[in-house]
Amino acid sequence: MSKTFLLEIGLEEMPAHVVTPSVEQLENRVEDFLDKNHLAYESVRPYSTPRRLAVMVEGLADKQDDIEVDAKGPAKKIAVDADGNWTKAAKGFARGQKSDPDQIVFKDLKGTEYAYIHKLIPGKPAAEVLQGLDKVVEAMTFPTRMHWHTYHFEYIRPIHWIVALLDDQVIDFQVLNIKTGRQTQGHRFLGEPVALKQASDYQQALADQFVIADAEDRKNMIRQQINQMAAEQNWQVVLDADLLEEVNNLVEYPTAFYGTFEKRFLDIPEAVLITSMKDNQRYFYVRDQNGKLLPYFISVRNGDKAHLENVVHGNEKVLTARLEDAAFFYQEDQKHTIDDYVERLKKVSFHDKIGSMYAKMLRVHAIAHFLGEKYQLSNQEMKDLDRASMIYKFDLVTSMVGEFSELQGVMGEVYAKLAGEDENVAVAIREHYMPTSSEGELPQTSVGSVLALADKIDSIGAFFSVDMIPNGSNDPYALRRQAYGIVRIVEDHGWHLPIGKVENEVARVLTDAGVTDGLDVTKNQKEVLDFMLDRMRQWLGNAAVRHDIIDAVVESSSEDPLTMFAAAKTLEAHKDDDDFKDTIEAVTRVLRLDAKADFDENTDLTVDPSLFENDSEKQLNEAVIDLSEKWFDQTIEEDYQSLRELRPLIDEYFDQTMIMDKNEQVRDNRLKQLAQVAKLANVLGDLNQLVVK
Repeated sequence: MSKTFLLEIGLEEMPAHVVTPSVEQLENRVEDFLDKNHLAYESVRPYSTPRRLAVMVEGLADKQDDIEVDAKGPAKKIAVDADGNWTKAAKGFARGQKSDPDQIVFKDLKGTEYAYIHKLIPGKPAAEVLQGLDKVVEAMTFPTRMHWHTYHFEYIRPIHWIVALLDDQVIDFQVLNIKTGRQTQGHRFLGEPVALKQASDYQQALADQFVIADAEDRKNMIRQQINQMAAEQNWQVVLDADLLEEVNNLVEYPTAFYGTFEKRFLDIPEAVLITSMKDNQRYFYVRDQNGKLLPYFISVRNGDKAHLENVVHGNEKVLTARLEDAAFFYQEDQKHTIDDYVERLKKVSFHDKIGSMYAKMLRVHAIAHFLGEKYQLSNQEMKDLDRASMIYKFDLVTSMVGEFSELQGVMGEVYAKLAGEDENVAVAIREHYMPTSSEGELPQTSVGSVLALADKIDSIGAFFSVDMIPNGSNDPYALRRQAYGIVRIVEDHGWHLPIGKVENEVARVLTDAGVTDGLDVTKNQKEVLDFMLDRMRQWLGNAAVRHDIIDAVVESSSEDPLTMFAAAKTLEAHKDDDDFKDTIEAVTRVLRLDAKADFDENTDLTVDPSLFENDSEKQLNEAVIDLSEKWFDQTIEEDYQSLRELRPLIDEYFDQTMIMDKNEQVRDNRLKQLAQVAKLANVLGDLNQLVVK
C-alpha cells in the first residue's frame, strides 16, 4: 500500500535568490536518499516559500524492497582445510552473515575460488528508514551560512520547526534541539500555527493560513493579478523572468498593487528609472500601448488587501526619494565634461597591484587599435574605436554610477551622446562590458566588440602578470567570465584569435607604446594560454561536443578558437560516417610515426623524389604537394574531406613501404613525407585523442 510523506524545514526568512536552488537541492537529496535506501516512490514534489523548504513524496512504498545478495567470503583454500573441513575463517564468515557454513558455495573469480553465501535481506519499514532523513537536512549546502545560539552548526537561516509526516504518522528524528512533529506555521502576520492531521493536507492547510506553498502556484497568482491590472489600465507590463522569480521568493501570500510617481521624473533617462524600480525596489515598470514608459510601477506585497492604500503610499514615498536623488545626480553630472572625468580616472585605482584606471585605458587603447587593424575595421570605425578606448571608463566617476553601480556603461552611453560623441563611440562604451554573464547578450557593433575584447584581454593579462591567477572556485575578478566572453565574441564575429601569437603581439604593442606602467606583460603567458583553452573546453562542452573531440581540437597547434570551433563541428558531423574510423586510423598511424622522428620546427621537410623506391611514395608525394598549395585556403570541412580522399593513398603507402628503412637517407625521406601529412592533419587538432570504434 503506497503512502504519502511530507518533509518541511521551517526557517527564518531566506534571501530570495537562495530559495529555488535550495528546494531543488532538497528534492534531489531526498530522491537520492530514497533510491539508495531502496524505497520505491512515484514522485517527489517540491514546495517553498521564504520561510520553508519542503518536499511531498507520493506513492511511497510502505517498506524497502527485499534484496537478494551473494556475500563474498574468504578464498576456498582458506575456508577449507586439507581434510575438507570448514576452517575458523569459514565459520566466522558464515556467523557474520547470520548463516551456517553448509550454506557456503564456491564460485570462481579470476581463477580463484571464493566462498559465497546467498541471502535475502528483508526490507525495513518506510517509517524506520525515513528516520535517517536528519542526515539529509544537515547535509544541505548554501552559498552563505550562519550559526545561532551556542551551536557550531551552520545553515542558511536558523531552523524553527521540522515537519515529518508519513500519512498521519510523525517520523521521529531531531536536528539540533528541533524535534520533528506535525505542526507547521501559517503566514507570519495573517496566519496561525496548524497541526496537520496527515501529510496530504499540507497545501490546503497552509492556504487556509495565507501561505501558498507551491512556488509555481504563487507565481501564477502574481502573473494573473498583474495581467488583470494591466488589462484594466490599458498598460503593457513586461514580466521579467528573473524579477518575477525574485519577487515570488519574497512572499508567501502575494497581492499585487500599483503606485505612481511624478511625471517630471520621466525626464531622467529611462535606464535610470527602470534600474530604480526593477533592481533597487523590485518593482515592475509600466508602458503604454506605444511602448512609452509611464509614471507608474507595480509591486507585490506579502499579505492580503487589508490597508493596501498604506502600502501603496509607503512604496511611492520610497521610490520618490530614490528618483529625487537620481534627478539631482543626472543634472550635476552634466556640469562636467568627459575630459574632466577622464582626468579623475588617474586617481582611481583599477587594482593596487596593477595601477590606475587611466593606465588601464591607455593599455586598452593600444590593444584595441592593434585588434581593430587585425580585424580590418573601416577608417571611421578605427576613428571611433580610438576615441572610445580613450574615454570608455569615464562614467565610473560620475555621481549617477557612484549611486547606481549597475548603470556603469549604460550612463556612459547616455552622457557620451549628450556630450556630442559619435553614436558608435557611445554604444561601444556600453557594449564593452558585454557579455555580463556567461550566456549574456553579446556586443552587436564591431567597435564595441573590439573594445570588449581589448578590455578583457588586458584584464586577464594584467592580473596574471601580478600572479593573481584564479584557482579552484576562487575568481574574485571574474576572469573566467571575461575569458569565456572573449571566446563567445570571436565565435560570434568569425574572428581568428590565435591565443599564443596574439599574447606575444599584445606584449610587443604595449611595450612599443610605452604603456606597460611597470607591469611585466610577458609574465605567465603559458598560464594565460592554458586558462583560455579551458574556456574553449567549456564552450565546446556547452555545445554538446563529444569529450574526445574536445580533447582533440583544443590541442590544435593553431591555438585559435575559430579553428577549434570549425574542427569540432566537422568532426562531430562526420563521427558516425561509415568511413570515419578508417580515415582517422590512417591519419593517426601517420601521426604516431611522425612523433618518433627527431625533426624540430626548423627542419627542412623537403622530400627528395629520387629516393623513392615504389609508386605509392610518388603518388602520396604528388597528392600532398597538390593539397599543400590549397590547404590553408580551404575550410576545415574541406580539409577533412581532403584527408578522407587521401586515406587510400596512405593505406597503400604503408602496404608497400617500410618506413624505418636501414638506409638513413631513405628513412628520413619517408619520415619527412609523413611529417608533411601530419602538418596538414594537425589543423584539425590532435587526432590521436579521438576514440573510434
